[in-house]
Order: sequence, then structure tokens, then C-alpha cells
Amino acid sequence: MVLRGGRCLQQYVVDMYVNLENTRLDFYRNNQDTIRAELYQGLLDTVESGESSAANVGRRIVLPENYIGGPRDMRKRYLNSMTLVQRFGKPDLFVTMTCNANWPEIKRELAAGEEAQNRPDVVARVFRAKLVALKKKVMEEKIFGEVAALIYVVEFQKRGLPHAHFLIILKTTYKINCPADFDKFVFAEIPPTQNAAL
Repeated sequence: MVLRGGRCLQQYVVDMYVNLENTRLDFYRNNQDTIRAELYQGLLDTVESGESSAANVGRRIVLPENYIGGPRDMRKRYLNSMTLVQRFGKPDLFVTMTCNANWPEIKRELAAGEEAQNRPDVVARVFRAKLVALKKKVMEEKIFGEVAALIYVVEFQKRGLPHAHFLIILKTTYKINCPADFDKFVFAEIPPTQNAAL
């Protein structure tokens, strides 16, 4: 019954997520000793970081790097990505995958008159399955060639539809360096009957 609630389901999901996040934040606030927050609380640390206003000095709550979306987590993700670029070079391909509310896998699970935006559980599961399939095509089936590194992020847009952005770094022998390489790659993927039409 809850899953058929439409917008009430969305509000329920948001409320439960907020409750979960508040519980996690309460835990971090009450367990600062475990996180070793005393290392970050000193006046010298504040001055060394470039702070010039005394109003900003005081007890701060430090979030660990495993708190998703926190400043330390975002910094860790950024540094990991930059390390890949430093090791393998600049990304060669930027691929975006968007969710389609009209996918048959989503339509099949909806009741009569129900909209995909009101069933985020179905949309998220189908999108995740297709995302895993795309990653398999890129990494194992090598549809773009040998991949040296792959980074992706999933974002949710209005009406609950997710999309993913991939940065793909190809191995040196598969990099596209000139228009001829691009043509060779594109026409190699198109069946011969369609090549003649082009």
C-alpha cells in the first residue's frame, strides 16, 4: 500500500532519509573523540589554515571521510580522481547515461495510471541494472577499446530520474588522436550494409 502512495511515498522516503542522516550526524557529534577531532580543534590549526576572524574559532564538529557528501569525503574523491589522471593521463571519453521513464522494464512494474516519478524504488533498481550492464560493456566487452581507468558519478534530477556521467581513460593504443582514428573507430562498429549508405 505504501508503494502506491504517489507523492506521499516520496515525502515518506525523504522524511526517513532525513531521520537517518540526523541519527548519523548525532553519532558523529557525540563521538568526536573516536574521530580524533581534537587534532582539528586547536587555535594554531585555525590560524595555520588562514583564518583571520576570531568569530570563526571554536569547537567544530569534524565529519569522517566515510560520511558521504561531507567535505573530507568530497576531497578524497577529488584526490582519487586526480591521481588517476596523473597516472593514466587526461580522460578520452565523456559518456552520459540518462534514465528513460518509458523503458519497458519500468513500465511493466507500474500499475494502471501510475507514473514512474512516483515509484523511485522501481526507477532506481532498473537504472542500477542498466548502469551495471553499461559498465560491463565498457570494461569487459571493450566497446570503446581497452580501458585504463573509469570514473563515474550518479546524479538524480527532477522527478527522481537518475543519470550517470562517465569519464573514461583509454589505454595508449586505443586513444583517438586524429579524425582518421575517429572514422576508423566509428566505421568499424557499423555493419558493412550501413557503411555503404553513409
